[in-house]
Amino acid sequence: MINGYSNKIQPLFNIFGDDTAMEQIRKMRDGKDVMKYLMEKDTEKKVTPDMVEDLYPLAKVVHDCGEYKDANHYLYYYRLLSPNWEEHCMDIMWGKLATAILSGDWDNALHDLVNLKEYVEGMSFTSALQALQLRTWLIHWSLYVYRKISKGPDYLIEHFLYSQKTIHKMETLTSISVRSYLNTIQTTCPYILRYIAAAVISHVNSKTKSVLRDLVRIIQQEAYSYRDPITEFIECLCINYDFDGAQQKLRECQVIVNSDYFLEPYSQVFMENARLLIFETFCRVHECISINMLSEKLNMNQEEAEHWIVNLIRNARLDAKIDSKLGHVMMGNMAVSPYQQLIDKTKSLAYRVQVMASSLETKSSERVNLFHHDLA
Repeated sequence: MINGYSNKIQPLFNIFGDDTAMEQIRKMRDGKDVMKYLMEKDTEKKVTPDMVEDLYPLAKVVHDCGEYKDANHYLYYYRLLSPNWEEHCMDIMWGKLATAILSGDWDNALHDLVNLKEYVEGMSFTSALQALQLRTWLIHWSLYVYRKISKGPDYLIEHFLYSQKTIHKMETLTSISVRSYLNTIQTTCPYILRYIAAAVISHVNSKTKSVLRDLVRIIQQEAYSYRDPITEFIECLCINYDFDGAQQKLRECQVIVNSDYFLEPYSQVFMENARLLIFETFCRVHECISINMLSEKLNMNQEEAEHWIVNLIRNARLDAKIDSKLGHVMMGNMAVSPYQQLIDKTKSLAYRVQVMASSLETKSSERVNLFHHDLA
């Protein structure tokens, strides 16, 4: 069956292998112009619109045979060349994302995921249920992509925790901003909070502390519908200040992150940052801390624990002093001035703007290269 389709559209494949022809196609911005160019090109056998339309069923057959990379290419060519591609637009975009994931082409998978997300957000839905269903699918499929790319946790936080959509009513300037994907998670799949929480903990630093605060608020809101050791760890540490409970939950978290397919790549950094978060929080709520007690919890000797605490204090910028003779860490006044609060919030906004600017830059670049993608 594959050979039958391939023989019928062989002239089209010959053009795709022609560097001169492909260079000309890259300069075009309209699929109709490309189709006209292909039909007028002097070849042994003329390209016809039917050949282009055969790319779509060929992609499905090739996909069913496990040739995912070829299926991805055929869907791309079909979208580029066919004037009727919009009739199958949703199937094409989901198909490209699926084949990119299955073939392990993660750069293309991210490209297809961003395009699909933009398309879904620009759709006019017939019902709220349809919108909810599409966003739910997109959330689950995206986990495979975010697991494999270097900035996956950053994308996960930005797309799910802070993704917004503006809804215009009655064509006026009045608009309502809603966090569409966060609302979807809270409505249909609250267990995704596990992966958001793990991403936040794995990347928690001075610039992302406000992200942790936002996550804490969401975990409190959803505690009645979903709880697991990772969300309970944050609840114990950041809400109840139950350090013994947090350490117990952290041991349970270690089992989870080592066995969960989507968390396993970040297990080491998750555990390291979680321990740092425990002791940083501990230092912030106590005036006097025994180094010996901390060394037992850290499974270190007292000298190693003292060095570790010195680095922790330095990195966390805590107002503290170490009394080596008494074996105590003396904490200073930890009250945050309004001036410092303003600085922290400004840093938080700067971080979010930076993430959004990076996302916009990526989308802009992808749009410019839409017709160049995979043709080289």
